[in-house]
Amino acid sequence: MARRPARLTLALLLALAAAPALAEGENISKVNGSVTAEAGREYGDLSTVNGSVRVGDGARIEDAETVNGSIRIGDRVEAQNLETVNGGITLGQGVTARSITTVSGGVRTGRDARIGGGIETVNGSIFVDRGSTVAGGVSTVNGGIGLVDTDLEGGIETVSGDVTVGVGSHVRGGLRIRKPNSSWFLINVSKRRPRVVIGPDAVVEGELVFEREVTLYVHESASTGRISGAEAVRYSGARAPRE
Repeated sequence: MARRPARLTLALLLALAAAPALAEGENISKVNGSVTAEAGREYGDLSTVNGSVRVGDGARIEDAETVNGSIRIGDRVEAQNLETVNGGITLGQGVTARSITTVSGGVRTGRDARIGGGIETVNGSIFVDRGSTVAGGVSTVNGGIGLVDTDLEGGIETVSGDVTVGVGSHVRGGLRIRKPNSSWFLINVSKRRPRVVIGPDAVVEGELVFEREVTLYVHESASTGRISGAEAVRYSGARAPRE
């Protein structure tokens, strides 16, 4: 995971610099400036170096990429890959996408999202809203991870982010909090103790592995696989205790 930011940045810069600008309605490529896809229309690749990408409700696109800017996707949009280096990614309701990746920025989905692959960020949080499904895993280094009534086929992985597997969520790939790696000299990893909450009626299939000290709360109605590296504190009620 440590080498991902450099690879992603270089790949985006090379691709965006080399891509020709085609007619509106097909591919749109810029170096400076934002890119907008109109509601209800069909597009190919949308890319910019210094600018944001905006996609209107009901549009269909291939990939959306930016280096220095955010990506905002409207409701009921169909997309493939969404990638940014320095910026967040926000999805409206009922969005379908294959994969979502950002380096310095958070990812937030609306309700009923359908993600065919995984969601990954380095320095940013991930939040997946009610009724959504994610076929891959979700991972961060320094960002928190939150799921609400979400089906996650892959696992959850972070180094220093808090994790909440919220009410009614189902995770099938386990959960792992990794120990900071001394070779990650390009990434400043927080030394604070992560807080992990497995909420009411949540299910985590697979092992929960903690390679560093965490605070772990598991609701009395939740179900988990084997826990190693931490002692679970059981709780009742709608919210986990605060330290």
